[in-house]
Amino acid sequence: MTDQYINMDNLAVGYNGKALIHDICIGIEKGEIVTLIGPNGAGKSTILKSITRQLKLISGNVTIAEENLTKLSFRDLSTKMAVVLTDRMKPELMTCHDIVATGRYPYTGKLGILSREDEQKVDEAMEAVHAQELGERDFNAISDGQRQRVLLARAICQEPEIIVLDEPTSFLDVRYKLELLSILRNMAKKKGITVIMSLHEIDLAEKVADKIICVKGDRIAHCGKPETIFQEETIRELYGIDNGYFDPVFGSLELPRPEGEPKVFVISSGGSGIPVYRRLQRKNIPFAAGVLYPNDIDYQLARLLAVQTVTEKPFEKISDQTFEEAVKLMDSCESVINAGIIIGSANNRIVELLEKAQQEGKLKSL
Repeated sequence: MTDQYINMDNLAVGYNGKALIHDICIGIEKGEIVTLIGPNGAGKSTILKSITRQLKLISGNVTIAEENLTKLSFRDLSTKMAVVLTDRMKPELMTCHDIVATGRYPYTGKLGILSREDEQKVDEAMEAVHAQELGERDFNAISDGQRQRVLLARAICQEPEIIVLDEPTSFLDVRYKLELLSILRNMAKKKGITVIMSLHEIDLAEKVADKIICVKGDRIAHCGKPETIFQEETIRELYGIDNGYFDPVFGSLELPRPEGEPKVFVISSGGSGIPVYRRLQRKNIPFAAGVLYPNDIDYQLARLLAVQTVTEKPFEKISDQTFEEAVKLMDSCESVINAGIIIGSANNRIVELLEKAQQEGKLKSL
């Protein structure tokens, strides 16, 4: 068994001596990316503030490399751990270079004077997050995305073994979200830095994290690898989703399917139906789909958005029963859309469906 670098043992966290979340027992390996997810107000930030000693632990222990967190001096802790929180910093008259340089303070004397080596580490940290051009700019005059890069550079400049981030992708556009997470992934996998963060974007959490911690109620609801956590039922329960769906295949959130009897029958395969399904959903038009195989990517979305989906067993020819089900459903619809289906030996009876729809004047092609 791999030794755990960080251990939370029967941890309880909260405010003013009152535990909000308790019985936290989690081990984290060195170089892992661990992401906390859960609804607003669940306590993700409370956990992060507790393991960074911004909040006093209610009970239990946290150890880092077998050293008790509460026994570390703040100076020693600052050489092991860097923190990037969502609180908006508004320092007066400080350039971005000045902000990053504060990451070297745990290593300087009382006067905080940086050596040539310190200055080099500041430059290297800014280069690592592609922020060299921001060095002389006023920290308060740059964009939110640029601020996050500068604050991450400050954390890198500390040369920590652990980086803790609270919602680091908040306020960032898509490009900078991806860039920030890519930097964190490289730091974890190339330098062995342990990353612990909270994220609201569960699609990104699924792609970047080695371990997911689900926070809800007064305990940790689930903890494990992304492939075990990101299941439809788990995410629905975690966030209380009753007005849509989480799709574990695409890692996406879907609005509810249009209600009512299907008006359109969509014939597709290999992903050709997906844009049609979304277009019909946006127009709030109930639709049916078929004949689809469960191993077809179209099926994965049709099962969530279509009122009814006609399916056949994978790699099997379309049976008489399945064919009749498709005909009956197609007859009840006002129109049939051929989304660009590819027909082979197994699904060649689709030709009969298309011909029937053509004869009845229902067929529409894209």
